[in-house]
Amino acid sequence: MSYNVLIVGSGGREHAIAWKLSQSKHVREVFVAPGNAGTAADAKNLDIAQDDHAGLIAFAQSNDVGLVVVGPEAPLVAGLVDDMQEAGLRVFGPSKVASELEGSKVFCKNLLRSADIATADYQTFRSADDAMRYIKDRYAEPTDPVNVVVKADGLAAGKGVIVCEKRSEALEAIDRIGARKEFGAAGKEIIIEERLTGPEVSVLAITDGETILTLPTAQDHKPALDGDKGPNTGGMGAYCPAPVLDEETLAKVESGILVPVVHAMKRCRRPFKGVLYAGLMLTPAGPKVLEFNVRFGDPECQPLLMRLKSDLAEVMQATIDGKLGELDGLEFDDRPGICVVMASEGYPGDYEKGHAITGIADADAMENVKVFHAGTKLSDGDAVNAGGRVLGVTALGDSISAAKLQAYKAVAKIRWQGAWCRKDISDKALKSASV
Repeated sequence: MSYNVLIVGSGGREHAIAWKLSQSKHVREVFVAPGNAGTAADAKNLDIAQDDHAGLIAFAQSNDVGLVVVGPEAPLVAGLVDDMQEAGLRVFGPSKVASELEGSKVFCKNLLRSADIATADYQTFRSADDAMRYIKDRYAEPTDPVNVVVKADGLAAGKGVIVCEKRSEALEAIDRIGARKEFGAAGKEIIIEERLTGPEVSVLAITDGETILTLPTAQDHKPALDGDKGPNTGGMGAYCPAPVLDEETLAKVESGILVPVVHAMKRCRRPFKGVLYAGLMLTPAGPKVLEFNVRFGDPECQPLLMRLKSDLAEVMQATIDGKLGELDGLEFDDRPGICVVMASEGYPGDYEKGHAITGIADADAMENVKVFHAGTKLSDGDAVNAGGRVLGVTALGDSISAAKLQAYKAVAKIRWQGAWCRKDISDKALKSASV
């Protein structure tokens, strides 16, 4: 039996999911709402906003949609999965209450503490004044080293996390989040936590609340500039697998982090179904949780799904039915993958939109290369930049170094006014292992 698929979202993650699901033997047609210029080529875009729950439900009910995939965190946290399920639709993704694992960093930290899962020490505050008082009481001088991370509680598009090395920086971060409300309602509560040291790595798993299928490890590059300098972004590139996380440590992550958090969510009556994303720091004391996300990471999703050989539609349907345990596991291409994000000039700050993009077809025509669109749209039939992170140029190779070379060869074919990217995506892997 075949069916249509509806994917909600417009980023690189959603393009990658649409591209992979379109290869399933079970899928007739893939629709993406609202989509981007890339999904317009690999699927069919719909002029329905991701927060238009009624519009999305009406389309799915009248167009033989047998699987809905909610890609981004915002509609998950807003309860789109719940609304669609109440309408009788089959939806891949966690419920509203389960999505609070990402939607509220305070909830996440408290859950980790109650489940005795390793994470950074932290304090939470409901006002900027209380948070500032905490910093001032602990550090007397403006130039005192503090080594803390100040976080907005809610969703902030990956930008509500500020690493601080001086007291003055911590006070400024608190002011931005809690007083000036730079991140809006996300700053209703503030977390101040110790800054962990070590390599950062992402471990994603698909779970139906009972069975956990751990995916190959990945490493994201959050800082904007080469050498992990500059402000945090939504992610400037990723590679998969991450050799810094060996099999023994991965087994500890599964037994000490993934399994306990799934059990903890069940105990607090928030059973989790979907993609569970653990952002980890490999500290000298062992892996510790930085954050949890409740969906595929972007850009980690791109090399992960490019490597996936299993039928993604079958995996998602088994998750919905609570039958992941009946699958024979997942099959992946042995070759590593690299995703290099091309961004608009000025990102993660202000940037201009509407510049025509050239060379995408030439890059896509290269062997083992796929250009996933993120912040693009069609203008008079041509792709133009419409966001900060614009494209995720993804390549496979026989080694990480070969995949990197192919990805950057593809990047060199693509142009628009102000386009830029980091030049060192995956270099950390080359330093941590001989691959």
